[in-house]
Order: sequence, then structure tokens, then C-alpha cells
Amino acid sequence: MTTREEALAYCLSFPNVYQDAPFHDDNWQLARYRKNKKTFALVYEREGNIWVNVKVDPEWRDFWRQTYESVIPGWHQNKEHWNTIILDGTVPENDIKRMIAESYDLIVGKKRKNASNPTPLIA
Repeated sequence: MTTREEALAYCLSFPNVYQDAPFHDDNWQLARYRKNKKTFALVYEREGNIWVNVKVDPEWRDFWRQTYESVIPGWHQNKEHWNTIILDGTVPENDIKRMIAESYDLIVGKKRKNASNPTPLIA
């Protein structure tokens, strides 16, 4: 997997997912879960390669970063909870798919925060 089209096609293969471009910049394409609108993959071109930011369980964060030079702390994201996969051909496709799938799994159970309807405090 080295192209934007391949990465987005895989992201869109998950249930209840849609593609979004909220930044008014076609370079940035997001894969979001329809039920809570959470993003699990950001796909963009940078430095001549396609980069994919994925949510990561902190337990696995360093494993992926130490295993592949092309997996780095999330570019433009929270470094504790996001990794960036640089699709330069050095990370096996199965591992790219696994990281994207794990990102999807992490956001599926999350509820969207709604500032207009905050959770009441129990006194």
C-alpha cells in the first residue's frame, strides 16, 4: 500500500465509515466513523509520500515506532495517542492494515462529545 487511493479504499471498507475533507484542502482526507463522527485515519501527501495518521493504543505505540522507521509519532497529532505511517514501501501492507484496523476499533466505541449537552455532574 503506497497510494492515497489504496489507503482510503481500505479505510472505507469498514462498516459505517465515510470520507471527509473538512479543512478546505483536498490534500487532507479523513476517514470517520459515521455513528460518532470520530476520525480514525487522516490521509495526506507530505514530502513526496502519502502519510496516514492513525489512533494507537499507548501500549502498542512504541512497538510500531521501534519496528519501522516509517512509523513515527503522529505528525500534527497528540504523540501519545497517534502514530503516522509513511507509505514509502518499507512497512508491509498487512501491518499497515492492522494499524488502520486497530485505529478504527479504538474509535468505534467512543461517544462524540457534545458541548450543548454535557454529562451532568453527580453531587
